[in-house]
Amino acid sequence: MKKVKKERKVKTVNPEKDAKKLRRRQSIKRTLKELPLLIIGATLTAIATKYVYDPAGLVTGGVTGLSIIAKSVGFRYYEVDIPLWMGSLIFNVPIFLYAIKQSGIKHVIRTGFVWAVLTAELYFMPDMSFIPDNLLLVSIYGSILMGVGSGMLLSARATSGGSDMLGEALHRTIRSVSVGRLIQIIDGLIVALGLVTFGIERTLYAIISVYIMGRVIDIYLHKGKSAKMATIISEKNDEIAQEIMTSLDRGVTGLYGSGMYTGKDKRVLLCICSNKDLVEIKDIVKKHDPKAFFVVGNVDEAMGEGFLEEWY
Repeated sequence: MKKVKKERKVKTVNPEKDAKKLRRRQSIKRTLKELPLLIIGATLTAIATKYVYDPAGLVTGGVTGLSIIAKSVGFRYYEVDIPLWMGSLIFNVPIFLYAIKQSGIKHVIRTGFVWAVLTAELYFMPDMSFIPDNLLLVSIYGSILMGVGSGMLLSARATSGGSDMLGEALHRTIRSVSVGRLIQIIDGLIVALGLVTFGIERTLYAIISVYIMGRVIDIYLHKGKSAKMATIISEKNDEIAQEIMTSLDRGVTGLYGSGMYTGKDKRVLLCICSNKDLVEIKDIVKKHDPKAFFVVGNVDEAMGEGFLEEWY
């Protein structure tokens, strides 16, 4: 009796399914990599709020600012202690529910995690004060802590909730106003409440703090990405480009342009480089053509080979 051979099933390849799995793995890997940033960013925000801004009565906007106002008003007028963590909970819950309704739960998962960590830290951190009597130091060092913390959260695609999330959610309804403008309006109203609660002096220091915080966030987000852009117009393009590429190991791009005054076609050299390389590029241009036209510009972000090679 002959044995019947079983047919071996051929495994079908589904490129779309495999690509989906790969994207999911990459997403999980990236989330795990960004987890420390989320936790440290939330911690720095909690420290700035509880140990710097709150004791000094500085309101810089956001739900943390509202929590500071609620704590002060509750104790001053009603003799009710409203801890910062409770204020964060009370104000953020309706904002999160509204954001989920407008944007979906996927858009708020990271921020929800940050908010949970921040609220827990505000609850468990012991009450103390670092520099409550010096408003200038409070506005400077509080904004540095808050700026670095916010920069970490933004680089990991999250925020601490509050006005940022509310502004983004409102933008889906009020399309004529940008997200940034909506956030400014919300924070402006909160700072105005701080003016009524704590007076003009503290509000002016809070405005200084908001400015410094914004600068710190920009510096953090652009760290390692900024560069210089050198534009060179010369009769010795080939010699200049060759020396830049060989001596500095920097790429040079030749763009074709036309002089509107002379009517002549010219090749324009474009080179993205570091501050250190820029000095040497100037020397190279001067060496080959002292009459060359040389323009330097700032580049906020340079990503790719030779610069920041991991895209964010």
